[in-house]
Amino acid sequence: MLPITDSIAIPADELEWSFARSGGPGGQNVNKVASKAVLRWKAAATAAALPPAAMARMKTAFPSRFTTEGDAVIQSQKYRDQERNKEDCLLKLAEMVRGSLAEPTVRKKTKPSKGAKKRRVADKRRASAKKQSRRVGGDE
Repeated sequence: MLPITDSIAIPADELEWSFARSGGPGGQNVNKVASKAVLRWKAAATAAALPPAAMARMKTAFPSRFTTEGDAVIQSQKYRDQERNKEDCLLKLAEMVRGSLAEPTVRKKTKPSKGAKKRRVADKRRASAKKQSRRVGGDE
């Protein structure tokens, strides 16, 4: 079970693991050990834990992480051992889901205040008067 929030958790049977050899540091050991972790979450088929709106937000926010079948694929090769890379994958998935649970706030249209309008007009008049005085002085 991967806990996301107090009420939402992803069952372990929905998560599929595979491992591969990763690049980066490790010396000769890197050619022998499959330390890169790849997590595949069958999100489309079994995402009963997540609200549909949150799933849609997650797919639009992270389109490169989802396959055409709707599975989420997360990989990690940050660390030199498999266990830490597995934990990193789980953390990434949990952060993705938590980020999609929060509904985005709708922007409210605002109008400039009366004071702001008056200041803008006064500034324009001041700039116009300044240019007008230059013009009168330069024609003579």
